[in-house]
Amino acid sequence: MARGRASAHMSTMTQTPVLNRPLKIDFVSDVVCPWCAVGLGGLSTALERLKADGITAEIAFRPFELNPQMAPEGETITEHVGRKYGSTPEQSAQNRAMITERAALVGFEMNMGEASRIWNTFDAHRLIHWAGTQGAEAQAAMKRSLLKAHFTDNRPLNDPEALIAAAAEAGLDADEARAVLAEGRFAQEVRAEEELWRSRGITSVPAIVVENKWLISGGQPAEVFEQALRQMATETAAG
Repeated sequence: MARGRASAHMSTMTQTPVLNRPLKIDFVSDVVCPWCAVGLGGLSTALERLKADGITAEIAFRPFELNPQMAPEGETITEHVGRKYGSTPEQSAQNRAMITERAALVGFEMNMGEASRIWNTFDAHRLIHWAGTQGAEAQAAMKRSLLKAHFTDNRPLNDPEALIAAAAEAGLDADEARAVLAEGRFAQEVRAEEELWRSRGITSVPAIVVENKWLISGGQPAEVFEQALRQMATETAAG
């Protein structure tokens, strides 16, 4: 699992920026990354606050696989963090409790236990890409539905029916989602995007890239996002 650390240090701005367009945000993440759920909640809260100052954003969700070699049957969280990070079961439990608390602060419910599993997420990313062809709102709904399916509902992301159900709950066409999965659609596009972001130096997630030049790393609190985005908007407006 990715760590929640800040890489954006922005000073507080008192002047309200004047923007004639939304900020462009690429949200690079994985649907089995708990800090990605926390970070999305913090970012969403910050953007709600910034609306009063006329600061808006267009978010595109970009694929990143934390565990591209994960076996089809997945691993339990305890097995996974023990193998990948050397964490003991006790440390894993403490980490889950801390992340669950952070998620609750941004209104996201996590129900992770020692038997919860980590999955290969390539098919989930294909559905997110497909949703993006139908617009930003559809893609955001698909992303949030998959995060909920994994972290809140503990659904098996290796099961196509679980992915299709998540698409339906996002308001997307279930039959079309089934066809996307069955026919292998968007595999090439997802691989290309993953390689693009790796080539740009993204090695951990969430990575929130603003206007192709600023990076905010980790599952930050809303206050960090708000402060950073306010200054980025000011600099963007200034040209």
